[in-house]
Amino acid sequence: MSTLKERYQKEVKPKLTKALGYKNVMEVPKLEKIVINRGLGEATGNSKVIEITAETFTLITGQKPILTTAKNSISNFKLRENQVIGCKTVLRGDRMYDFMTKLIFLALPRIRDFRGISPHSFDGRGNYTLGIKEDTIFPEIKLEKADKIRGFDITFVTTAKSDEEAYELLKEMGMPFRAKISKSELVNG
Repeated sequence: MSTLKERYQKEVKPKLTKALGYKNVMEVPKLEKIVINRGLGEATGNSKVIEITAETFTLITGQKPILTTAKNSISNFKLRENQVIGCKTVLRGDRMYDFMTKLIFLALPRIRDFRGISPHSFDGRGNYTLGIKEDTIFPEIKLEKADKIRGFDITFVTTAKSDEEAYELLKEMGMPFRAKISKSELVNG
């Protein structure tokens, strides 16, 4: 069993029950899945990018990715219907917790001048999206073998009803958020 999963059960769940005033333990938000996604716009000109991305995602997550295709043809972008334009992996269960542990304790600290992740990337429904600019922050990806540094998005899908609940959940699970700044401070600051 994953240590992050144990931590959620033994520490995070009771703490959130008390902090958010839940009467039932089943009300406590939990992490449902993690979706890792990369758009491959450059695949229209270079089909090797698809193989490289699929291999990268397999190394990082331990799971084979799904290739996403274009729904429509757009001539201005040289895009044809059913052409591969993206790659995604959906992690659940122990693989999800293992990936989150790797992200928090190995990958994020390797980012140069890392001061924490933005607490403002919630979608209004309790989900959080994090953009990674370099896939080389993961220890499995060797900089020498990478033909080009590429980024991807990581979305944490939770059962939280609000962004505040999701923020508390992810913070308690160890996500290194920067200090929250109110909107008035952003405007006046």
